[in-house]
Amino acid sequence: MLKMRLRRMGQKKAPYYRIVVADSRSPRDGRFVEEIGTYDPSTDPSTFSINEELAKKWLANGAQPTEQVGKLLKVAGIVK
Repeated sequence: MLKMRLRRMGQKKAPYYRIVVADSRSPRDGRFVEEIGTYDPSTDPSTFSINEELAKKWLANGAQPTEQVGKLLKVAGIVK
């Protein structure tokens, strides 16, 4: 099963995330299929960018977003 989830990047105590499509069995920062966006919670307000076309493609192919990615997709207006 494919999941849309966050991949942690950045320095210690300064997280920066990439939104990726990955196999649910792979580790959090391990192998992924495709990168579809970024999320930076350290800015005020937090910023994110998502490639809408890729996100819709993967949702149509059956990828399930995690809770946090689902919230980001909802704010971006990709998912209702």
